[in-house]
Formats: sequence, structure tokens, C-alpha cells
Amino acid sequence: MSDPVQLRLARIEARLKSRYAAERRFKALGFAAVLFSALVLAFLLVTMTANALGGFQRTELKVPIDFSSGLLTVDPSQLQGPQAMQALEGAGLKDVVAFAAAKQLGDAGAAQVQDNAWRAVAKALIADPSRLSGTFAASLPASDDLAAAARGDGQETLRPLAAKLRAEGKLVSAIDWGFLSRGDATGPQDVGIWGALKGSMLTMLVTLALAFPIGVLAAVYLEEYAPKNRWTEIIEVSINNLAAVPSIIFGLLGLAVFLAIFPNFRSAPLIGGMTLALMTMPVIVISGRNAIKAVPPSIRDAALAVGASRVQTVFHHVLPLALPGILTGTIIGMARALGETAPLLMIGMRAFVASPPEGFTSPATVLPVQIFLWSDEIDRGFVERTSAAIIVLLLFLLVMNGLAIYLRNRFEKRW
Repeated sequence: MSDPVQLRLARIEARLKSRYAAERRFKALGFAAVLFSALVLAFLLVTMTANALGGFQRTELKVPIDFSSGLLTVDPSQLQGPQAMQALEGAGLKDVVAFAAAKQLGDAGAAQVQDNAWRAVAKALIADPSRLSGTFAASLPASDDLAAAARGDGQETLRPLAAKLRAEGKLVSAIDWGFLSRGDATGPQDVGIWGALKGSMLTMLVTLALAFPIGVLAAVYLEEYAPKNRWTEIIEVSINNLAAVPSIIFGLLGLAVFLAIFPNFRSAPLIGGMTLALMTMPVIVISGRNAIKAVPPSIRDAALAVGASRVQTVFHHVLPLALPGILTGTIIGMARALGETAPLLMIGMRAFVASPPEGFTSPATVLPVQIFLWSDEIDRGFVERTSAAIIVLLLFLLVMNGLAIYLRNRFEKRW
């Protein structure tokens, strides 16, 4: 009798060891998967950040300008108001800057100062007119060729000049705060991200203003009011299919419908936001329905029992409790819309726009499209600017998600 019992116990013990071993292997595989994902993400962030360090910098030439010599005859009172830049241009500031650059850098070095470098000096003088009475240590943007030579690229004939100026402390790499306030340009030394960033903000505002209320109301109707019949099932299947449609299809829809109705608003944030709203709405509807369905039926029964109407039950009790889940779906949809490029390319938001958009109907571009355009440039300076723009896009996305998560936690209620 003891042998069969011992044999059975041995089998049970072997099965337990096998189960424990399988569990340990599963945990090890899960940990390896998480570790691999974290390493890939860390590699991506480190690579992007390392490249972006150069993108947030600009090659500049240090040139002292002596305004006390009387070369620039302008009244400090003229530096007030919108005509200040024109007053400095008329007073010959461009010639004064060119003369100071030639005196400090020589003819070869002065030729590598950008033609619009005097505008940086003009902005400094407008900000502080007292500089007109002394010597101003100006930081003038170098030409794209000299900047490339300073990085070891570009023309080999300029590399000795770049090395000489850098050794003398006249050629430096400084943090370019203007990258966050300028628009697009033809050279990497002049480009900025503000135009695309503002375009993304305006486009996202239009997307949220259209997709969120329409998506939530559609979810409420389908879950609380719509009769359960064949038409409702067709609508539900259609919404689920729309959530999986490739984004470029929505771009074709925006091209065929919205631009046909508003032909003068091509590449405007209004059209871009309407196109992305079509893409985002199904995600909000699906998440909204699931969140509304998760509210316990007892909440509805209690509200109806105390005399609340059906509308009051939905909007005063059910919808506030479902709001955190709805906001989660909205975060996912808006994050997807923020990174989309294909539908916006279809409606013309790939144009070169040098100035930031003034409103929802002005020509504009967005951050993903700007990154796409810069990545296609040959100059290495644009490669660094592209990485810097990616970092700005990630930060913008983190700010949006952080705000949405804060609102979700703020309205979250437990029962």
C-alpha cells in the first residue's frame, strides 16, 4: 500500500516542481521583455537627446561694436514702437555691423556673417537703448557654410578659418533661444520651431473642440438612449471599423470634403483640426461607451428612485462618474492625432511657412510635418534641428498628457 502512495506523492511533487519552474520561466521572460523595452526606449531617448544638444545651439561670431564713435546716428526715442527696426535700418545699422565684423574678423571672416545678422543687434538695441552709448559685444549668427565647417562638414576651404576663429574665441556655439521663437527658414542657422509648435497648438484645439463633445454625446446616445436593433448594430460596427482605418484615408476625406467646402483655407489649422477630429472621434466614442457601461446600474436606479429624470440621471450622475474613463480615451486619441503626418500632408500642411500662423485660418504647418521636412534635408545642421524638434514634440505630448491625467484624477470618483 505504501508504494502506490509514495509513487503518487512523487508524481504530485514532480508536477509542482514543473509548475514552479514554468512560473519562474514566465516571470523571467516577462522581466526580460520589460527590460528590453526599457533599454530600447532609453537608447532612443539618449540618441535623440545627444543629437538634440547640437540642435538647440547655434554657431555665432563674437564681434564688439563701438557705438560711441558716432557711426550710428539714431535718436533713442526712435527705438520705441513698431517702427524701431525700420529706423535702425535707415540709420545704417547694417553697414555699422558689417564694418565692425570686418575690423574684428577680417574680410574672410566678415564674409561668413549672415546678411540678416544686423537684426539680432537691432533687437538688442531696442531692448536696451543704453547700448548706443558704449561698446556692445554682439553675437552674430555665422553663415551656414561656416557653421558646417565648424562641425567638420561642408567646404574644406573654410575649415582652417573656422579653426582659427574658434581658437581665438571668436567663433562659439551658444544656446539658441531663438530656436523656440522663430519660424521656418531655408538654412539650419535661422530655423525655428515656434511656427510649427503654434500650428500644432491651434490644430489640437480645433480637434479637441470638435471631437470631444461630439464623441461624448454620441457615446451617451448609443449607450443610454439608442434602441437595440439592427441599425444600432451597424452603427457600432462602423464606429469600431473607423477606429482602425489608416490615417491617410481621413486625409483623403479631408481633401475631398473640407477643402472642397473651404478651398481658401488650404493648410490652415482649421482644416487640419477638422480632419484629425474625424480620426479621433471613433476612439472617444468607443472609450466613452465603455466608461458609461462601467457605471453600476444601481447609480441609475437610485437617481430615478429619488425623482430624477432620465436626462438628469445621465448628465448629473452617470456622465460625471464615467468622465475619467472618457478622458483616458481622449488622451489616447489626442496623442495619436498629435503625431500624425499623413492626413495633414494630404490637405497641404507641408508647405514652407516662414511666419507663425496668426489664427485658425492662416497657412500653417505642424510639428510632425516640420520634422518630416527637416529630416529630408542633406545638411547635418538640419539633422540636429530635427532631433531638437522631436524633443520639443515629446515635451509637448508630455504636457498634454500630464494635463489630461491631472483632470482625470481630479474628476475621478470611487464607489
